[in-house]
Amino acid sequence: MDSLIGLGATSLAGAFYFFYFFNALGYVCGGPLPCQVLVSRWFDSTRGKVMGIAYLGIGVGGAIVPLLSAWLTARFGWRLSLQLVGGLIVLIALPLAYFVREDPGDVNVGAELAPPERSRPDGEHNASRGAEQAPPLRLSLREILATRSFYLLAIGSMCSIAAVGGTNQHLKLFLSLDRGYSQSQAAGIISLVLTISIVGRLLMGWLADRIARKHVMLLIYLLVAAAIPMLLVRTTAPGAATMYVFAAIFGLGLGGEYLIIPLMAGELFGIAVLGRVMGIVLTADGVAEATAPMMIGYLRDRTGSYDTGFLLLVAIALIGAGAIALLPRARRAREAQTVS
Repeated sequence: MDSLIGLGATSLAGAFYFFYFFNALGYVCGGPLPCQVLVSRWFDSTRGKVMGIAYLGIGVGGAIVPLLSAWLTARFGWRLSLQLVGGLIVLIALPLAYFVREDPGDVNVGAELAPPERSRPDGEHNASRGAEQAPPLRLSLREILATRSFYLLAIGSMCSIAAVGGTNQHLKLFLSLDRGYSQSQAAGIISLVLTISIVGRLLMGWLADRIARKHVMLLIYLLVAAAIPMLLVRTTAPGAATMYVFAAIFGLGLGGEYLIIPLMAGELFGIAVLGRVMGIVLTADGVAEATAPMMIGYLRDRTGSYDTGFLLLVAIALIGAGAIALLPRARRAREAQTVS
């Protein structure tokens, strides 16, 4: 994005915040939210699998960019490196986004694609998951905001994002400060996490088309909660096996984390208002993702280690899993919303 080019060129605090604001705005307008809505409009019975494939870009980019950035920074410095990465985004992403179609419309696109009506909820006609037939949802956003399911989903999503964001943002510092990893060794572990997240995206998307999405969501959140304690295992040298076990488990959870939220929201409330529902949920997630790393950093400065902060993240992840466990089955949720 042009904002990255600006960030690499400025030395003023005001200009830094200016460009960073547009960097965040570009992420909102061109990141997960529009991708989730577009996929949901185009696909029905294979929505989970396609969502996983669509999210491969995040995993592939996340695996490559830390290594590419380290290589560029070592040779050209961080300023030029940031500008080069921003230029690559413009050259690659902008042409691809230009050719994306909004929805199937009246085109005969086959049985796997979603029909043009906006009120059809995800999964209502998905026989592979054993869902019962139900009438299309026609709920307003106000009606959805009055349901218990919306707040359980939002709380679960916020807690999981906080756990993932708090761990991700501090992983490199943790490996360097608390475990003695070099910059290249830490980048290797982070790249491994993001590489395994590619498998997580495909696996969780495949599972979401075959079993209850609530159960897939619980599995993802429990994977995140199970992985973080492995960071607390004392190791004598960089490259210990526990770090690779952590990378495998956390990567699988990370891969499914973002894609399962819109799938669950679509199943509960339908795709007619998915953009607006996910806009609210992702805003709440953004608050959690911004505050959790600050809280973990504060605890690290006060205690001298990441132990307390990571234990807190485990508790937050388990709270999120508990909220998702309280979600009703999709059909029960629809029936309750119809009665209300």
